[in-house]
Amino acid sequence: MPSSALLPGDPVPADGRLPAQAAVNSAERGFGAYVHVPYCRVRCGYCDFNTYTATELGSTNQSNYTAEVLQEIAFAKTALQLSQVPQRPLDTVFFGGGTPTLLPAGDLVKMFNGLKNTWGLTADAEVTTEANPDSVDYSYLEELRDAGFTRISFGMQSAVAHVLEVLERTHDPSRILPVTKFARELGLQVSLDLIYGTPHETLSNWRESVLTALACEPDHISAYALIIEPGTKLAAQIKRGKYQMPDDDTQADMYELADKLFSEAGYRWYEISNWERGGSYSRHNLGYWQGANWWGFGPGAHSHVGGVRWWNVKHPRVYAARVRAGVSPGYAQEVLDPHARHTERVLLESRIRWGLPLQALTAQERSRVAGLLTQELVQPEPLFAQQRIVPTLKGRLLADQIVHQLLG
Repeated sequence: MPSSALLPGDPVPADGRLPAQAAVNSAERGFGAYVHVPYCRVRCGYCDFNTYTATELGSTNQSNYTAEVLQEIAFAKTALQLSQVPQRPLDTVFFGGGTPTLLPAGDLVKMFNGLKNTWGLTADAEVTTEANPDSVDYSYLEELRDAGFTRISFGMQSAVAHVLEVLERTHDPSRILPVTKFARELGLQVSLDLIYGTPHETLSNWRESVLTALACEPDHISAYALIIEPGTKLAAQIKRGKYQMPDDDTQADMYELADKLFSEAGYRWYEISNWERGGSYSRHNLGYWQGANWWGFGPGAHSHVGGVRWWNVKHPRVYAARVRAGVSPGYAQEVLDPHARHTERVLLESRIRWGLPLQALTAQERSRVAGLLTQELVQPEPLFAQQRIVPTLKGRLLADQIVHQLLG
């Protein structure tokens, strides 16, 4: 879900050709695709993603979007060939938003087929779409399943009506159970997204949401702390005093409660805000955390290939004009130098269950690990047995502190 903010960077060539570094550094990594669908029925008050309602888009025709993404897919193939990036089948595909399932299922299938016909898929490819609980039914999910989708990520957020009201989520919380049941009956993996720390949400409210999510028997659960982004409607409401955020201790209690209940139900954490059972972690998101390659399609989408990162223009109208003209929709790019790549690796891999290898650190950084152990921020067993830095529960709550101490 790309942010609505556009970062500065170097210009992207009109033909999309990537710097030479991309071909050199991408050879040992898999390749994924992210498709951003920027449409929402309403804009939630906390949301800072690059999304638009029909009113905001005016004359921009949503029905043309599939054709525009297919044009970018064709453009991407040529750009990667020009860049001499090794071609390989996609191991993950992820449709995010916005609400991808506001489009007809057939449109998602056409975009997926465009990706599949261009690059091919690995035999075990993971193919996910996000969905609001009220935007799909059995037949919609069945059409996706028949086309090759393997996974649905439902934006549940909360099971408590007044919490959903603060977030301006429009779905009926009672809709969660039947749609997850539909997906499971069709053999699709199910993920549920939760948000904690909403203004006026109590620990009891949060417990209700967690238990409701567990009753749906998902394969995967995400639980993210609410972040108040400047410029959002909710930020303005808090500033005016309409709402008050829970304090840090309450948010920590909510995280610890969720981790306890998830663990008791057989789920394992694998990233600070994500839990799975049966090996059903999000391979697509794990690729982000482990520095994989992916091309992001659609307005505002971000991409990364071999240490080169770029991001598209954000407005659907500007995006459409560029892809129709056969030029890159990229707004700007950056080439990550060795220092930036190292910093990102420490930041991201210290957040996951597989941990950060000690050999990835400099000698000076390794000398600081003992302090993390003394503070009980990292687990001793993987540190000594596997030479990997894996955070404890306390370390997950203080993840930024781990990074700051390591990097000095």
